[in-house]
Amino acid sequence: MERKKMKVARFHLPGLFEFYEFYKVFLPLFYNHREYFYEWVTIASIYGAPDGCIWSGGRFGANEYSAEDVLEFMREYGISARLTFSNSLLRKEHLSDEKCNHLCAIFEKQKDARNGVQNGVIVHSDLLLEYLRDKYPRLYFVSSTTKVLTDFGQFLEEVQREEFRYVVPDFRLNKQFESLNIMTQFEKDKVEFLCNECCYIGCTDRKACYENVSQRILGEDCPEHICKAPGAGEGYRFSKAMNNPSFIGIEDIQNIYLPNGFSNFKIEGRGLGTALILEFLLYYMVKPEFQLQVREHIYLDSMLDLF
Repeated sequence: MERKKMKVARFHLPGLFEFYEFYKVFLPLFYNHREYFYEWVTIASIYGAPDGCIWSGGRFGANEYSAEDVLEFMREYGISARLTFSNSLLRKEHLSDEKCNHLCAIFEKQKDARNGVQNGVIVHSDLLLEYLRDKYPRLYFVSSTTKVLTDFGQFLEEVQREEFRYVVPDFRLNKQFESLNIMTQFEKDKVEFLCNECCYIGCTDRKACYENVSQRILGEDCPEHICKAPGAGEGYRFSKAMNNPSFIGIEDIQNIYLPNGFSNFKIEGRGLGTALILEFLLYYMVKPEFQLQVREHIYLDSMLDLF
């Protein structure tokens, strides 16, 4: 009897630059001790951006590391690297930014011919998208969740755009199974669900929040956006995210999403600390009986400063 091929969940993780030191410890553990991890999970990409990138959006960048070193490390493990260039308010004059162009040139150049790993860019602005497609054609592109497409019809139109390899829907579409399940398999393969969003599901200011971040990254004089959603003052809590109606847990992935043809799952958290990122990865990727061993390995590494 032919053995049925196991469906695989492809995770897209935060902190390419922001948590580089963390991944230098975590990735060898993931690949050298696969017995600790669910056999049905893999790491498809890691996304982020260094400080000083005006094309950035979503959340601010963090520590500065050499792009060449970061990409060489990703290439070693066959993982796609993504730049988070999801600023929604870019103008034509911003397209000539030297640092952002330099990063794109490096990311486009460093493709692993042995296993076909290609690097990508997460974008919001159509102006930036057209510029990048023309100037850096060997990159692939991801439609950012910062577009806040809460209408399923608009989201489906986005999925059908040939420019995008993946589209990250607004988290409030995560459980619209009647519509999701009638998508074609080609369309399903392009959907990348945001699993662990903590934001209030009834929030009406999400787009304004993202735009405020974009303004601040561009150096524009504007007041900081103050979220008025219930519980916003608590900050991010994983326990709170788990109670969000849009939350996608490991049982959901195994029993609902994978059997219905969806395989891409994004974990948010670039603006959070490494200790919380570890908790995300323990929950989504590590078998319960080995979570203590993984946690000990990470926490006891003398080279890693968790925060």
